[in-house]
Formats: sequence, C-alpha cells, structure tokens
Amino acid sequence: MKKYRDLAPSLRIIMTPGPVEVDPRVLRAMSLPILGQFDPEFTDIMNETMEMLKELFQTNNRWAFPIDGTSRSGIEAVLTSLIEPGDRVLVPIFGRFGHLLVEISERCGAEVITMEQEWGLVFEPAAIIERIREIRPDLVAIVHGETSTGRIQPLTDIGKACRELDALLVVDAVATIGGTEVKTDEWMLDAVIGGTQKCLSVPAGMAPITYNERAEAKVLKRKRIERGLRDPGASGFAEGAVVRSNYFDLSQLQDYWSSARLNHHTEATSMLYALREGLRLVLEEGLTERFARHSYHEQALIAGIEAMGLALFGDPSCKLPVVACLLIPDGVDGESVRSMLLQEFGIEIASSFGPLKGRIWRIGTMGFSCNKKNVLLTLGALEAVLLRHGFQVYAGQAVQAALDVYGRDTR
Repeated sequence: MKKYRDLAPSLRIIMTPGPVEVDPRVLRAMSLPILGQFDPEFTDIMNETMEMLKELFQTNNRWAFPIDGTSRSGIEAVLTSLIEPGDRVLVPIFGRFGHLLVEISERCGAEVITMEQEWGLVFEPAAIIERIREIRPDLVAIVHGETSTGRIQPLTDIGKACRELDALLVVDAVATIGGTEVKTDEWMLDAVIGGTQKCLSVPAGMAPITYNERAEAKVLKRKRIERGLRDPGASGFAEGAVVRSNYFDLSQLQDYWSSARLNHHTEATSMLYALREGLRLVLEEGLTERFARHSYHEQALIAGIEAMGLALFGDPSCKLPVVACLLIPDGVDGESVRSMLLQEFGIEIASSFGPLKGRIWRIGTMGFSCNKKNVLLTLGALEAVLLRHGFQVYAGQAVQAALDVYGRDTR
C-alpha cells in the first residue's frame, strides 16, 4: 500500500494577482471548532459577516452575503439569477474576464451585445453610456478591475444611466474589493461580486456579493422553493422563468441567509470563519488606510521596475492599483524567469492570457502580500534573475528607487 508523506507546502512570497498570501490570523480562524449551521452561535457569525460585508461594499443594501465557491461562483450566482432567457445584456470587454461575463450570460440564454477595447486600455464611461442608450439592455455586466491587463474601468455615471433606462448594472469587483474604492451605493451599482483570494487575503472558496432592491425584485419574480421544503399545498412558484441552477439561485440563498434560515446547503463553516476574520482585519485597518497602503506599495514597486530599465504595459492613466504589468524584454524567456524566481527565491509572479500570453509579467500587490519586505525582495530577485538571463538591467537601482519611495512615506 502506497504511503503518503505529511503535507508540508513550501513557504512562498506570492506576488501574483491572486491568490495571495493569507494572514496567519485568518489561517488560525480556520482551525477553530466546527459549529452546526443552525446553532445560534453560528448564525450570529453569519449575521456579523453580513454586517461587515455591507461596510466593505460601502452599501446599505439588505443583502450582502458570500456564495460558497470561488469568485466565479459569485458571478454565476448573480448572472444566472438576474438574466432570463431572451434578456438583452451589454458587456464592455477590455480583457479576459469581460469574455467570461459574455460566456456566462450566453449560457443563461441572453442576447449578448459586446463592445471591445484594445487590451491595455479601458472605455470612456460616456462611450458605454451612449451604447446603453442605443441598445436599451436589460442588464449591463462589466469588470471593474481587469487583472489580465492590469487596468481599472471608471464607472462614473454608468449606474445613473442604467437607472434612467431601467437596466441593471452588475459589476465584477473580484480584484478591487478590499484594495481600492468600490462605492456600491454612491456609484449606483445594482449587484457587485467580490473575491476572497485577492485583496481580502482569505483563501479562495467564497465569493462575497451584494445586491439592491432593484436586483432583488428580479430575483423574487423568479423565486422557487425546493419541493422538499414547501408547505403542504403550496406551489412554490413565482411567475418568472425558473433560475437554471439550484445551487446558485439567489432567491433560495437569500432565504438561507435571512432570519427564516430556510435550508439550502450546508454552510462552509471554516471558510466562513476565514471570511469573517479577514473582514474584521480589513475594517480594523480601515478602508481609507487600507487603500492608501495598497497605493503606497504600488508606487514603490513601479519606481523599482522603471529604475531597473523595464517598461510597463498599458495606459498608465487607468492602471489597476493592485497589479503591475511589465513587458517581457525581447529575447528573454518569460517562463524561465518566472521558474527561476520561484525555484531560487521562492517568489511567484504571474504571466497572462490570450493576446498577452508570453508578452507580459503581472505582479500583484494585494492584501497581506502587499508589504515593504515583499516589494523589495521581489525587485531584488527579479533583477538578479534577469542578469542570469543575459538582460542588462541597471544593477542595484530597483531596490534603491523603491527605498526612496519608502523614505518619503507620505501616507
């Protein structure tokens, strides 16, 4: 019989756009005793988590809770619950994850209309608003922070235009929540999806979402109660088209997260502990202070990259504050560099996808990974590895430039 060794993963410096390093206090929370899902002590934890999510999303929405699953599960839950077959959906695409929104919307039976921007750029909000007025969609789905290109899409006035034309606005904020501003109510966002494994520094496995009364009205029109949970004689049906997923049906999930506690699934207990602790740490730091910290270490990283003699990818005016994209120098094997960084220094950075595959590296400064030590070590290691690959960097300049930023400390 084959014997397996004890599980002992290597300690890494994870400087990717997700997943990132997890705060030890979050890992500690995951080791706490399991409670039953209807134990009052556990439902109190559920309620506290919802309260903290509202602060994180900067919203007064009634509904803010996590979907059990990775970030994509939150996107699927929102879109499958809000899109009925035949609905017209507009998706502005400026990277990989806009294409994901298209694919999920098509699987929901939507008539999907797209507008595309070159990777490395974003849209002027006016252009999106003009298209909304032209095609009158039922729903607009857009990525806020596109990690595949390192860009952030301004959402100014898009929500207002959607309200005027009675379209729902769904925003993928997986990469931005907890790292930069996501003003759900002020920006008039109808539904927002976050992720745990990026700026929140919680393991992948939950997708926090929030949605308002406009979105809930659509959900309730499609409400179903599971056959085994219906009262005798009750139909359990509303007038809208059935949501084509039981697990991702928000009408059932919100009953589970409400005071009714109508059974839907068995909650991922340890993951909820992790999310609660991660949210507590975010709020303890303070949103304003946390966003400033991410910006501060971003500035140091960028200063070091440029001092080394490397070029950044994309329009700097719309750079995503938590991801830096570097052009791979001509003649340098990008995957060999990444491999040597990991094997010799224990540092992981990312490549990219689609038209950018093999063209750029992506370095994340997110959550618990976003700190001075990691930035300095990454710059120094990258410089050493590039020299070993025959690329002549300005030796010694990267770390010095970052230290200059840290020496100014304007936070």
